[in-house]
Amino acid sequence: MAGLSTQELTQIQETLASGKRPKVMFTEAAGQIAGQLGQVVQLDDPASHDEWILVKFGSDVLPFAPGDLSIPPKGHSVRKPAPEPVPEPVAPPEPEFMIIREKPVRQERSVSENPEVPAEVSAVAPAPRKPAAKGPKVKPPAGLTVTLAYTEGEWTVGAVQGTKALAKPYVIKAQEALKMVSMLDVPGVQEAVEQILSAERAEAEAHAEKLRAELAELEAKLAELGAAGA
Repeated sequence: MAGLSTQELTQIQETLASGKRPKVMFTEAAGQIAGQLGQVVQLDDPASHDEWILVKFGSDVLPFAPGDLSIPPKGHSVRKPAPEPVPEPVAPPEPEFMIIREKPVRQERSVSENPEVPAEVSAVAPAPRKPAAKGPKVKPPAGLTVTLAYTEGEWTVGAVQGTKALAKPYVIKAQEALKMVSMLDVPGVQEAVEQILSAERAEAEAHAEKLRAELAELEAKLAELGAAGA
């Protein structure tokens, strides 16, 4: 079964824009959930990663590639397997004992525990039941990474889930950065941030002192020019 075409992707995008969630059907490329239906909830940037179509399946929202999905035919519905009839309880059959030789033996030695010695008494037991089939394998959600960085006098924070950028790095205040680090309860990291803030504070104070000195010099010059013109 072919995946979604460019025209079908455009139709899905228009349906999402109208506030509706279009239905799609999983192809053989999606694995064990092939033939099941889901709802498209979001389209990401195709250039960021291959699986850029977010589909709600059951209670999970998972990423898929266009080749994993197709438009379901009209009137298609997911067929649920008919429930197996519950058999009436039947008493287990009693073991059938087969005497190999006529030599009398004790009951506790009827079945040999040594595989090299042939058993003198054997029993036919019912075959074990097959284990129940496992459900469809669901892809786990991608990992989330939040990055706090300090570069060229600016603090930035960003977030990435898998290969998708949830929040591009944006500038925050130094107090906000210190607050985030204090929540981590990592003394070494917190001390490093405090050292950076102390260095910035000292540099700002030195710059302010220089500006105050230049301002005082300019005011003195203005006063001198005012006295000369009087």
